[in-house]
Amino acid sequence: MPQLSWEEFERVEIRVGTVVREEEFPEARKPAYKLWIDLGEIGVKRSSAQLTGLYRREELAGRQVLCVTNFPPKQVGKFVSEVLTTGFVVEDGKVVLAQPERQVPNGTKLA
Repeated sequence: MPQLSWEEFERVEIRVGTVVREEEFPEARKPAYKLWIDLGEIGVKRSSAQLTGLYRREELAGRQVLCVTNFPPKQVGKFVSEVLTTGFVVEDGKVVLAQPERQVPNGTKLA
């Protein structure tokens, strides 16, 4: 596994946000939801998230998630994903969300 320097790690902006809106995303090549995530001072950002295997759309609203906020926007069909919602891919290819253990102010950076 390649190693990163501390300086390289510090360049990755991983911040917490709260899902404020979610929609089905039938146009996506892989099953996904469209999410709008409140990242505090950064604002509300959009994310295409492949979470359909373990999460119903309705249970995502109000949930805090960890997002990489400094990747360039990515065009996914007709939707622009502005942040990467993070998670763990488990054996069957489903994604388990990465979440803070306790409520954290939106926009807080992972240290």
